[in-house]
This record gives sequence, C-alpha cells and structure tokens, in this order.
Amino acid sequence: MDTELIKSTDGMMELLSEIQMSSSTSSSSTITMSSTKVHKVLQTSSSKVIDGTEQTVVQRKTSAVVESFSQVQKSPEIPPGESMPDFELKPRPITAQEGDKVSFKVKVVGNPKPTVTWKRKSGKPLPETAMMYFDSINKHDVLKIKPLTMEDADIYMCEVSNDHGDAIYSISLMVTENPAMDFKKMLKRRAGQSSRREEKKPPSEEEMLKILAGAEKKDYERICAEHGFTDFRGILKKLKEMKKKVDVEMVKVLKPLEDVTAKADTNVVFETILELKDPNLKMRWFQGTEPLRIQYSLGKYELKQMGTKYMLYVSSVDLKDAGTYSLQVGDKTLSARLTVIDEPLKLLTELRPVRVTERQTAVFEVRLSKKTDQPFVWQFKGKEVKRDEKIDMTVSEDGLTYTLKIKDVRPSDTGDYTLSLGDLNATAPLYIERIPIKFASQLKNVRVKEKGKARLECEMSSKDVHIKWLKDGRDVTNNPRYISMREGKRAELIIEDCDLADEGEYAVVCAQDNDAKEYISSASLTVEERFATVKSGMSDLQCPTGSETELCVVLNDEKVEGVWLKDGKEISDLIGVQVVKQGAVHKLVFSEVRGQHEGKYTFRAKGAESEATLAIADPPVIDPALLEILASQPVTVKAGQTATIKIPFKGRPSPKVTWYKDGIELTEDVRTVLERDGESTTLVLSKCVREDSGAILLKLKSDCGTASANLFLNVVDHPKPPQKVDFLENSAKCITMKWKAPRDNGGTQITSFIIDRRVAGKKSWNKVGEVDCHTTTLCDVKVEEGRAYQYRVRAMNSQGLSEPLESEEVYAGQPIEPPGMVSQPQIADVTKDDVTVTWLPPSQDGGAAVLGYVVERRKKGSNMWVPVNKELIQDSKCTVEGLVEDIEYEFRVTAVNRAGEGVPSPASNTVLAKDPIRAPGFVKNLHVTDSTNSSIALSWLPPEHGDEPSGYILEARSDDAKEWTKCTKIPIVGTSYSVGGLQERMKYFFRIRAVNEGGVGEPVELEQGVLAMPPPAAPKFDLQGKVRNHIEIRAGTLLCIPVTFTGSPPPEVTWLKNGVRTKGKEVITKGNQYSQFLISSSQRSDSGMYRVNLHNDCGEANYDIDVRVTDFPRPPKNLRLVEEVPGTVTLHWEHTPDLAENSQTHYIILKRDTSTATWFTAAERVFSNKYTVTGLLPGRKYYFRVIAHNDFGDSDPLDSKEPFSIAKEKEHFNLDVKQYTAKENTLKPAFILPLKDHAVRRGHDCTMSCAYLGRPNPAASWHKDNMKISDGPRIWSSTTNGVCTLTIPNCTARDAGEYTLVLENPLGESKCKCNLVIFDKDDKSLLESLTEGSGKEKHII
Repeated sequence: MDTELIKSTDGMMELLSEIQMSSSTSSSSTITMSSTKVHKVLQTSSSKVIDGTEQTVVQRKTSAVVESFSQVQKSPEIPPGESMPDFELKPRPITAQEGDKVSFKVKVVGNPKPTVTWKRKSGKPLPETAMMYFDSINKHDVLKIKPLTMEDADIYMCEVSNDHGDAIYSISLMVTENPAMDFKKMLKRRAGQSSRREEKKPPSEEEMLKILAGAEKKDYERICAEHGFTDFRGILKKLKEMKKKVDVEMVKVLKPLEDVTAKADTNVVFETILELKDPNLKMRWFQGTEPLRIQYSLGKYELKQMGTKYMLYVSSVDLKDAGTYSLQVGDKTLSARLTVIDEPLKLLTELRPVRVTERQTAVFEVRLSKKTDQPFVWQFKGKEVKRDEKIDMTVSEDGLTYTLKIKDVRPSDTGDYTLSLGDLNATAPLYIERIPIKFASQLKNVRVKEKGKARLECEMSSKDVHIKWLKDGRDVTNNPRYISMREGKRAELIIEDCDLADEGEYAVVCAQDNDAKEYISSASLTVEERFATVKSGMSDLQCPTGSETELCVVLNDEKVEGVWLKDGKEISDLIGVQVVKQGAVHKLVFSEVRGQHEGKYTFRAKGAESEATLAIADPPVIDPALLEILASQPVTVKAGQTATIKIPFKGRPSPKVTWYKDGIELTEDVRTVLERDGESTTLVLSKCVREDSGAILLKLKSDCGTASANLFLNVVDHPKPPQKVDFLENSAKCITMKWKAPRDNGGTQITSFIIDRRVAGKKSWNKVGEVDCHTTTLCDVKVEEGRAYQYRVRAMNSQGLSEPLESEEVYAGQPIEPPGMVSQPQIADVTKDDVTVTWLPPSQDGGAAVLGYVVERRKKGSNMWVPVNKELIQDSKCTVEGLVEDIEYEFRVTAVNRAGEGVPSPASNTVLAKDPIRAPGFVKNLHVTDSTNSSIALSWLPPEHGDEPSGYILEARSDDAKEWTKCTKIPIVGTSYSVGGLQERMKYFFRIRAVNEGGVGEPVELEQGVLAMPPPAAPKFDLQGKVRNHIEIRAGTLLCIPVTFTGSPPPEVTWLKNGVRTKGKEVITKGNQYSQFLISSSQRSDSGMYRVNLHNDCGEANYDIDVRVTDFPRPPKNLRLVEEVPGTVTLHWEHTPDLAENSQTHYIILKRDTSTATWFTAAERVFSNKYTVTGLLPGRKYYFRVIAHNDFGDSDPLDSKEPFSIAKEKEHFNLDVKQYTAKENTLKPAFILPLKDHAVRRGHDCTMSCAYLGRPNPAASWHKDNMKISDGPRIWSSTTNGVCTLTIPNCTARDAGEYTLVLENPLGESKCKCNLVIFDKDDKSLLESLTEGSGKEKHII
C-alpha cells in the first residue's frame, strides 16, 4: 500500500510538472503567459472487499487543489477593435461530496467571438452525466456534473480560442466520500484504519515537515493528530523558520516599478520584472493603502504577464487615479507614483458656419481636445435638438468628434446651432441658399373704362413664395380696394368699378424665406374717364320735425356715380338718411326729419352738380303738465341754499329765452346764473335770501310762435324779531309787559313767543315763559323787591328762532344796592389743621341791613377762590378748618344784604398751615459699622425727643488734635455715613448733633476712639456666579478659573488639583481680593477636581471646581465579527476610554459592500459594545466600521480587516416524480402580475419582480432607459418558475430611470415597464409627490 501511495503522489507531481511545462513552452510566433496555483496535497486510501478478501487500494481522485492559467498569442499583431480570448469570469476549484452536483462557470471575452471547449487533464472523456450549455441570461458557459462519483475527480480544462490566440484555465475537482451512502462500509473502514493506526509508528520530525509543507495552516493540527505526532508547537516553530528561509529567496527584483506621468484620459502601464521561485506566490496591488479590486473594476484595471514581466494597465486615468501604486510580492513591496496632468477641455476645431442649398444636407462638426463623460446637447435657437428622421447626432469612436447632420434643409432650419458640453459652448450659424423664382407668365398691360372691371394676373415657378402688389411703388396688398387672389403658382389682382385714381403702374413682387433677392413683374393700367349732365335738379325744403321728405337729382347717364354732401362734407353714416340710385335718378331720402338733418345738401357727379337747403320750422312748446304743476305748487327753498329752476321746451328754430321776477327782467350777476342748452333753460339763484321770494315768469319767442311759464318762488327763513316792548306794571310783586308781532314771519306761520329774563349786570339769561302766536303779553310774578331786571322776546317758526328784542332795565318796586367793602381780614392761632380769621363790618350797608358774611380761601399762586361756609356768618370772625399741612393760604370776606353780595375785601396776608417746630433731642446709638485703612463707617438712630430732624452734623477729631472738624459742609440726611481720607491706623473721635428748623440739638460723642483699619475677618469667597462648580471645555482651548474673596488680613491663596498643589504649565495670578488660574492650551490630562484654599489668622475657606477637558472621542478597539444568527452579523468591540468621562458618548455602525466604496449607516446611538446587523444579502461580502461619537464629533473609525461573507443556505431534498409526458401546448408570453414603480432610499437594495406565462419558456432580457443590461456586481437577475426578478444592491442616483423587461419566444414577445426613483433620507416632499401624484401603486423602500 505504501508503494501505491508513493506512485500516486509521484503521478500527481508529474501531472503538475506537465502543467508547468506546457504553460512555459512557446514558439517564435507566439507569446505565452501562464500561472499555476497548488493549494494543498491530500492523500487518502480506502479498503475494498474483492472476492471475499479485503484489499487496500488508492482512490482515483485529485489529491491537490489546482488552479492554473495559460494564454498563447498566435497573431504577431492584433488589428484595432479585436482582441485575444480571455476569461472575464474565471472558474474556481471545487471540493464536493459523492452524490452532489457541481457547476463550473466561465465568462469569456474576445473578438472574434471565441469558442469554448471543456476537457479532462487525464485524457479521459467527460462523464456521461456532464452537461455543457450557454446561459444566455447571465452570458456564462457552464459545465454541470450531477451526480458526482469518485471517478469524476480530476483536473478540468476550459479551452478558449479564436484567430488571435488560445487561453486555457485549469481547475481541480475533488470528490470526497459520502458516509451516508454506505454506512456499513464506513464502519469497516474505520475499524481497519484504527487497527492499522495502532500498529503504525509516528513519523519523524523531518517526515512531518515534508507532510505539512504542502498543507494549509488550518489543517496542521488535524494532520499531526492523524499521524500521531505530539510535538505540535515545536513542529510549528520549525515550519515557520523553514518558510522564512525560503521566503528570503522567493522574490528577486530585476526591474523595479517606475514613476509615470500621463495626461488625463490616456492609458498607463506599470511594469516590473521579477524572478519568482514560486510561480504561485500571491501578488497584491494597492493604490495608496487601498487594495485594487481588479475583478470588479469593470475593465479599469487589468493585469498581464509576459514571462517575468508583470504589468498593471490603468485605462482612462483621471485626477482620482493619481497617487502611489504598490505591488506586494512575498516580503517585497514595490512602489511607484502616478502623476495625472489634466488639461482643460477645449475645442481643437471651431464649429464653423455652414452654407448649403435648399433641400440638401447640412453637417456641423467639432473636435475636442480630450474625451469627456459630460453629456452633450445640441441646441437650435436656444431649444434642445432631438434625434429623429431629419436630425442625426453622432460621436466618433474615440469620443472626440461630435457631428450634427440636418437632412433635407428648409428655410425654417436657418439659425444658430449650439453644442453644449458642461461649461463649454460652441455656436455657428446655418445659411440656406434658396432656388431662384421664375415667372412662367408675366403681368400684361390692361385698358378699362371708368366704372369697369380690371384684372392683372401672372404665374410663378414655385408656390412657396410671398407676394405683394405695388401700385406706383406703394404696397396695396392689404388695401380693401383691391382683391388679391392666390391659387397654387398663380396670382391675380382684381379692381372692381375702376376710377381714374386706379390708373398707374402695377407690379407683383415675389420673395421667399432666407433669400434677400426680390423677383418683380410689372404692367400698366389705363382708365378712360366718363362724364354726365343734370336733367332735373333739387330745390330748398322747409318741414316740421318728424316728417318724411327727399331730395332728388336726375342725370343723363346711368353709369355715372355721384356723391352727396352735407355742408361741404360727404354723407357717410347720417342716421335716418338713405342714399338711393335708380338708374339715372339719385335720391336722398329722409324717413323722419330731425335737427341733425338741417343744412345745405350738394349732389356732385362728373360734369354735373346740384344744391338745396333743408330747414326745420317748429313753434316753441312747454309741456302742459309741467305748466300746471308750476302754477299750483310754489317753489320753496330755505334761506342760504341754492334755487335751481329748470324748464324743458321744444322748438325749431331755437326760440329767444327771457326770465322775469315780479315783472322785472332778470340779468346775470354774482348770485344769478341763466343757463340754456338746445332743449331747456335753467335759472340758478345761489345763497337765497328772504327778499328773493316773488313771482317768476319765463317767456319763449321765435318766428314760429311764443310760449310762457309762471311760478312762485318762496324763500323760507327765521322770522324777524318782535316789535316794541312796553311795561304795563312794575310793582314789588310782579312785572307785566306787552309787545307787537314781527313784520315778517319768515315765510311760515309763527308758532310761539319765548320770553327770557336776567338780573341787571349779569350775562346769563333765564327763561321765564312761552306763549302762543296769538298772545303778546306776559306777567312775571317771580321778582325780588328793589332788584333791576332786563327782558327779551323771540319769535319762533318752523325754521327756528328770530333775533331777540331786548327791553330796558326795570325795577321791581324801589331799588336797593349791595353793601360796601369789608376791611382786610387778620390771621390768628395758626395750626396745621385750622386758622382763625377776623374782620371789621363794612362802612355802608347799601340801604338794607347786612344779612351776613361769606369767607373764601385760595392757595398761594392760585386764582380760584373757594367758599369755606355754606351759611352766612353772622359774627366778624371765623375759624377755618380742613387745611392741608405745609400749604400757604390767603383769605377774603364779602358782606351780603337783600340786594346781594358786596365787593370782596382785599386778600389777607399769606399764612402757612403748620404747627410750631421744636429743636430735636439727643441722637441715639452712635456706633462704628465698618472700618478700613482710610475710612470709618458710622451709624446712628434718630432722637426720640423733639421734632423730626432735617439732618445731622457729624464732627471728628484725631487723637493728636483738640478742635472738632465737620465731616460734611451740609447736614447729613441719612442715619449712616462713611468718613474717608483718614490716616492709616490713626485713632479718631466722633460726635454728632441733630438739626431742624427749630434749631440744633445737643451733641452726642462716641465713647472710645476708633483706629482706621479693617476689622479682622475670616476668608470668604465672593463668586457672584462667575465660577461654576463644574467646568467642561474642549481640549486646546483656554482654561481660566477666576475667583474673588474677602478677608482681613488678606488670606494666602493655594491652588490644588486632586488634593496636590499644582505645579506645571499653569499661570496663577494673586491679589488681596482675587486670584486666577490659567492654562492657555488645555489637554485631557488637565481634567480633575481643583480646589482653591484661602487661609489667614482668622480662619480658612475652600472652593472646589470639577474640570472636564473633552475632545473628539478615542476610537474603540478589537472589532470582532460573529455570525450568531444565520443571515446576520454581530459586532463586538472594546469601549472607547472616553465613555466613562462623557455619558453622551455613543457609537455609529456603518457597513459597506465590497463592490462599492460608499459606507452606509446601519445603526446610530448605540451605547453598548455589541450590535447585530441585519438585512444582509446572502452571497455578499461586507466590511463593517464602528465610530465613537460625542458632542464634539466623531472618533477615528475602527474597520474590520477582512470582508465578512454571508453564506447562501442550501436546501437538500429528494422528490420522487412520476414520469410525465407533456402535451404540446404553446403560449405567447404574457404578464399576469406586471412590474410596479419603486421609490428607494439611497444606499438601500431594490428588488423588482413580476409573474408571466409562456410556452415554450420565453427568454428574458432587462433594459434600462432602452439600453440592455447584463448581470454583474451591480445588478443580478433571475428567471425561475414563471417569475422574473431583478436585484440592484446599494442603489445610487445613477440607478434611477425606466426599466423594461422583454419576454420573447417563437410566438412573439411582450414588454413590461416600471420606474425607479432614488431619494435621500430627508426628501419627504419627493415621497409625498410620489404617493399622491400618481394613481399607479408604488413600492417605497
């Protein structure tokens, strides 16, 4: 058995050597590139029972994982556009159990299209269960083998060839036994193996090193256990040392990478020459620190090998590709720098003007300095040009030449054409030369008699022309006198009823668009004149208004036309007039003669003329109903208003108008206005007065008759005052009076008389009576004996009261005078509440005894006297109470008798309402409240005896002085005072006295002298909110802690941090009452508990401040990925050290698909050190990132080092299906569940699907914006069991658009469309518009 094992191993090594030899052989006409990878060596044996005996045999299966590639170029030169065959999707080695199914998939490229062949390296034919086919949906060539047997293990070769070369990719298929297929056989084999393993000796250290040399690291422990080798750690250490020695000599650099400088949009090649001891040594390319994902670069990067030369092709470089490129081979790292020079986009050739003949093709062409991805837009006159049958827009294959073709140009295509590429614009005009116009038939001269019909006509060579007609050089195309007609290529001008003015030179001018030339044909028109004479003329007419009449003229020629004129102007639209022509008879018919018809009428024709005058004769008439109203009802108007009298009338000719008042003719003046129009006259009297009343007469007179109107104008006003007042009686008990009615009652009836009375010498009137219009006497019984009165009488009507008639003064009995003046009052006994006033009686009583006195007072400076008594005072003195304290008053006295009050006395002297003031007593409790080095503050209480003081006099003297000195120039108002300007530590004595208007009180002296120095006091903080107990700042900013305090003597200040005196970079400023702690640039280490300590002889004080210096958080550590639940990933990491310092610190979780460089947020505000990410797609690889975040920002990211793959779940099941013979049933493709519109948030996945029917099963193809799309890392599609699905992972803005699914089988095709909209996180308005703006259902993800 050992011999067979050695042979099997040797055979496999020979097989590998053959692969390497075949890949390295080349001829003079070919170029060969090859690579081979051998991953591990496995040797297995098994026992079989043959003819009842157990024998040990070697299974025929691949014992190494092999992956090799070779490429041979046949053609020395490959034409542009063609290429050698190559693998875009390469197969991978597979290890599977017996009974499983496997598939090798490749995707090949090349031009011409290469052919694909599958072979076995051993030369054996492919298994009978193998099936080769082409997947038209994914564009894959597939080799499928099912079910697997042990004999299927081999190296499989995929050969791809075309005219320019061959490419071969070899991979291994390893088949392992399935224990479930033969459980008993497995038990026997295990028993045999265990017995043999007991008998077998463990290998030596050298043998174990050889066994482990070709195995993978993860299988080391298992292989050592199978061979019974126990020194696992020692063998690992020696294996590492052996590999280091080998690695030192594995790579030899013959030519390093070199820096490259290239222009944008060009291709770049990095090349190096390496001598590799192991051709399977792994190579990795990097741009900066990021590895190049060549497989998913969509042709951006390409690796090639020619012998020992290794090349990296970078196509269409731009500024983003600039940087350092590195190649890692074993322990070697080669680097080179790529510098990209991006020249600005510009035009190599200008867009030139184009001039073509009509109906030809115009071509605009422009060439750029470099290729650009910016979309281009052709515009015509500012509007975008779309591709259609007339317009063709192309771009050259190199992407530099842009062409616009306009087929079958027409005049409407003339104008400026613009090509826009981002900010680059180019504009050029298109000029079109028109085909000249020719006249197939010219205009001909025409002769016609006056009033005849003339016709001018011509024919052009084209109907698409613009024409205008000229007469003697003037445009008459739109003149209604001429009739212009067009029919195809013919043009015609018709002139009806020609007159002499129509004679002249006529021309037709033809023009066409975009053709400056005019094409003219001309001819002359001759008109012969026609004359006539009057056989019967007109005569003058005079008729009444409304009657019918006519004017008639008869000529000797019927075809001669005439013109009617009124007052020298041609009649055109005169109402009620009709022009009639009956042969040679011309009439002007008036259906109803009106005023506008009057005038001189003339009929004129060539050679003939006739005139007549039409006049209207109507007598003046005034409406009888109006005359009746004016006679029966007078015109009434109030005085001061305007009277307007308007009387309409009728009459032709217009009559003479005359107005009369009381038989006297009225003329216009300032108040009188006479107005007149054609059918009325108006009399206007402004500001009417009573004298304007009277009879008004209007007279109208004309040659045809006369008319008149009579009316009465009544101006109403207040009545005139009554006449002459006589007193019939004037006794001590009554006064009787009589008067006469007014001469003018004001135009209305007097309703009553009103009588008023007032005491002689007074201004106010009081009503004493009112009598009706028939009574003119009144008796006043409410009179006082000896008092003089005056009366007035007023008449009243509907307009109001008349002016008053005043009488002379009249006495009721004998007259009495008021008493004389009292002497000046005297003041006595003044208090704050009352005062006593005395006076002497008047020397004259006025003929009647004094009844009493009236006392009045007023404030000083006021003019208003206020009586102090309601009843007359009988005595000659009075005590006035109710005074206001501290107010000055004056008093006066007036004597009263039956005739009334006499003249007031002179005002008394001014008196102040206030009690007598007493000097204040002793000041109480004089004491010291505070003291400093230069001042002493004292306080005291007001005295208890005496009146309230108005101030205090404080005096001081030093210990060495004998005289007292006032501390202030004026008395101190308050009860405290601070004496400043003192000598430090000098003793001072103080005394104080109260003072008011009553005098100065006795002094009170301080018992002991006071030293000028502050009193001892313990330290005390005076923060006043300036410093908080907790301070939080950002690292790098200023840390400043100011404190203020008091204490005597000044305390000593000590700053502590965490209980230790501070010393270092801080700056501490100290004073007697303040201190400041300052760090100009803080760091995290400055955080801590700071204490300010104050100490003096009287005590001690402390203040604590908690300082936190924060910054961007430090990143978390040790990210681990675990798939605890299928389809999810759980992330574990160590907390950031800043989590304990800031409770708001949290984590942000991001994920990234390996096919994209964009990170997407998976979770925010995570406070634990563990998070499970869901929603991952099976079969995809992801990177994960954890970021710590606080109020200041984000930490550096913690990324997963290797991508994490989500495995696809495989379901194994057996299904027994009876054989079924399908009936022939064909069906054209049809959708039973169509596609629906989708709105997807940026970064999320989108899956769109639909259901269909169709037999045979239709082929499905997807299109985006009418462009076919295929499977790749950006898009996946599948068609299974009547359901088509398209998946777009990590959607971006460029994925938005219209998607179309086309199903096609031999019976026809069917299409279904949907729209995909990509929106951002906060784009709520777009979501609302998507939901509300369309009735079609949408999927929003």
